[in-house]
Amino acid sequence: MVDPELLEILACPDCKTPVAPVNDGTGLKCEQCRRVYPIKDDIPVMLIDEATVGA
Repeated sequence: MVDPELLEILACPDCKTPVAPVNDGTGLKCEQCRRVYPIKDDIPVMLIDEATVGA
């Protein structure tokens, strides 16, 4: 689980939109560009190359 204070300041590195946790807690999703950034060992990996494009 990502710290709520950290989640408040995280944004998509591509479009600068805030991100939100995915239902299963394994990633953070940008609603604008639909990229899902993985969370590995409770650390968000906010790299465009590591993101997948969700539906």
